[in-house]
Amino acid sequence: MSRRKPRGLNPDEKELWSRVTETAVPIRTSQTLFVDKPVTVPAPKTVPTKLQKFQIGQKAKPTQTAVPAPQTPVAMDKKAFGKMKRGKISPDATIDLHGMTQEQAHPALVSTILNAHAAGKRLVLVVTGKGKVRDDGGPIPVRTGILKHAVPQWLRQAPLNAVILQTNQASQNHGGSGALYVYLRRKR
Repeated sequence: MSRRKPRGLNPDEKELWSRVTETAVPIRTSQTLFVDKPVTVPAPKTVPTKLQKFQIGQKAKPTQTAVPAPQTPVAMDKKAFGKMKRGKISPDATIDLHGMTQEQAHPALVSTILNAHAAGKRLVLVVTGKGKVRDDGGPIPVRTGILKHAVPQWLRQAPLNAVILQTNQASQNHGGSGALYVYLRRKR
């Protein structure tokens, strides 16, 4: 493939170009490289010698450190789920783990859930409590409510996961964020 030759300028274009070059003023010449005007330097901003006392995070908005209850896809009847969520269904069994240690709470939870399932009960209210606020302001935040975080994990493990159909945070009528609804599968 050969390159195309430049076409050049026709006489009208040459005349127009000569008129432009006669009136054009060069932008820079060797004399105009340096500015004749004195350069003004802005005055440095004054820094206050005394800083006001402050605490880290004094203007920060407080946040709620509670972890929401596990929200799984709805596996149960939608109408029953809506009633359960609003607190319209009364629990068939209740266990209060509030004030227990993990070593006491885990076996009590397992036995209550399995006994309720064996008895044909469907809805169990598990009260964990909201937990104490123990954050001492250190660099590492401290979780509130050890049981509140441990119980959802226990409910997802064997042998309980085989009998549980749905878990959800309880309504305000039954304890709010300090309690869980555990909806059990039908007995076979």
